[in-house]
Amino acid sequence: MRKKQNILFIFSAILFLELVSFHTLADPVEDKEALLDFLSNIHHPHALNWTENSSVCDSWTGVTCDSNHSRVIALRLPGVGFRGSIPPNTLSRLSAIQILSLRSNGISGSFPSDLSQLKNLTSLYLHSNKFSGAFPLDFSAWNNLTVLDLSDNEFNGSIPPSISNLTHLISLNLSNNSLSGDIPDINVPSLQQLNLANNNLSGSVPRSLQKFPSWAFSGNKLSADNVTALPPALPLDPPTPQPSKRSILSQSAILGIALGGCVLLFLFIALLMICCHSKKKNKSGLPVKSNKKEGSLKEKHGEPQEKDNKLVFFEGCNLAFDLEDLLRASAELLGKGTFGITYKAALEDATTVAVKRLKDVMAAKKEFEQQIQAIGSIRHVNVFPLRAYYYSKDEKLVVYDYDEEGSVSAMLHGNRVEGRTPLDWETRLRIIIGTARGLAHIHTQNGGKLVHGNIKASNIFLNLQGYGCVSDTGLATLMSPTLPPAMRAAGYRAPEVTDTRKTTQASDIYSFGVLILELLTGKSAVQATGGDEVIHLVRWVHSVVREEWTAEVFDVELLRYPNIEEEMVEMLQIGLNCVSRTPDRRPKMAEVVKMVEGIRQGNIGTRPSSETNLEIAVSTPTPQLAVDAGTSSAPQSAVDAGTSSASQ
Repeated sequence: MRKKQNILFIFSAILFLELVSFHTLADPVEDKEALLDFLSNIHHPHALNWTENSSVCDSWTGVTCDSNHSRVIALRLPGVGFRGSIPPNTLSRLSAIQILSLRSNGISGSFPSDLSQLKNLTSLYLHSNKFSGAFPLDFSAWNNLTVLDLSDNEFNGSIPPSISNLTHLISLNLSNNSLSGDIPDINVPSLQQLNLANNNLSGSVPRSLQKFPSWAFSGNKLSADNVTALPPALPLDPPTPQPSKRSILSQSAILGIALGGCVLLFLFIALLMICCHSKKKNKSGLPVKSNKKEGSLKEKHGEPQEKDNKLVFFEGCNLAFDLEDLLRASAELLGKGTFGITYKAALEDATTVAVKRLKDVMAAKKEFEQQIQAIGSIRHVNVFPLRAYYYSKDEKLVVYDYDEEGSVSAMLHGNRVEGRTPLDWETRLRIIIGTARGLAHIHTQNGGKLVHGNIKASNIFLNLQGYGCVSDTGLATLMSPTLPPAMRAAGYRAPEVTDTRKTTQASDIYSFGVLILELLTGKSAVQATGGDEVIHLVRWVHSVVREEWTAEVFDVELLRYPNIEEEMVEMLQIGLNCVSRTPDRRPKMAEVVKMVEGIRQGNIGTRPSSETNLEIAVSTPTPQLAVDAGTSSAPQSAVDAGTSSASQ
């Protein structure tokens, strides 16, 4: 019996050694040599964990192999500080590679022509480098290419017509180069995403490309009539049908108009009587300080001064209480913001609302009510609804729904101690997408002139689908411009804004960019150093990126989640575009919505089997940062529960 056990043990040991030997032999030796040759012949200020004694497929940063560990099929190394030209006869030896991402480095020189040898390439990301010279003239070798992003480089010359040979192309981005000449007729039916903006292209847009929005061709010298005829970035609301001038009103229509006129006349007389008989009340005011359940609001600020001023509720609000009910409610201080103090008010019928007491309102009553009515009429899944307001000479209140989960600021920065559950990347991505949709919708209101004016993490909440939801909309124009800026609010404020009443949609986009950087880094918009000096998040991020070690930017709490580096680097680029010091260089919110939505859409829908663990982008390309991520799993639910259109 013992002899049989010994034989079984020896057999198991031999089998184990054979498996280990097979695994070692399965390491792609030729691909490994090609990668080591590439690394040893290009300048890189930061070391990678690529060594001859380690496994390419199991441990090398940025490298993905096939399921058999026999070939390298993906190389993602953005933001690691590469400089100089790509060494010839190195990467071109990776004949099985499908995804190549070297974006956000300092690579210079001409386009590496030997990359045309990569017959299996499906996604090529070389944007945000310093490539120069002309494009390759022949693209026919890349029959399988679906994504080509060469934007933000210094390429010149014309776009070769052979680009039409990329018959499987889905996304093409050549923006922010120095390309000139006419746009070729890129007749590729599969093409879904196109960006040729900010070049020196001339002539007209070919008919095959006129399905793309006008912003895809902006910043060129194209025919104005041709570009303006292109579709907008977001679909416009259908025009309201106008009745024919020859139509004859029916008797029922005439009767309806007459009855409506009578009702309006009655309401006008009633309002006139109310205004004539209104009397002033004793001075009122919500408490400046309030602890949890510290009495009622009424006990703290007395009776209202004007009896006939009532809470005004907006259409669709199902709340049923009056000012007296609100004053009797128990109050809890939630926070002090830029425009006032916010309380949690628990009414006697168990209804809970958030009440903001506005301070330093400069607008007259008519201007105040017009702005509040415009804000209260907004209905969008990513905009926090304004439920009611109160106006008197000495008191201005706005009422919102109360959110138990709290703001994004509390979720991101609250109790950042060891052992807490961090805000994962999936949640942060939803916050950014939802906030972008909400802000884009706000910018379409009031004839496209409405401005939020106070975008920051403490004004963003989560809706029922877990997406960002924008609060505090449009209050900036009502306030005094002499308000001393709070430190955190100053960190979100665009450099051109000196008067808080004169914020613009471009300054909203800057603030949104700061929010993106805040969610990526986990750091506040402004941080005190202990003395008189403060650190602005935007400046800090720029300084780290300038040092070409982008990995240091990201929140350490995100590094435990695998396979998100590409998305984070792409989001970082969007955030940096939004915080450009020049307002004209910031993208419009409609464009931002497309970009942030494209990050996840680019990783969904065309993923190969889980055995290969690839992430092939099918719309907006997604970058990846070379960092050692943890092994714990991140939530992988698709970001598709929210509303996809920012204009609805």
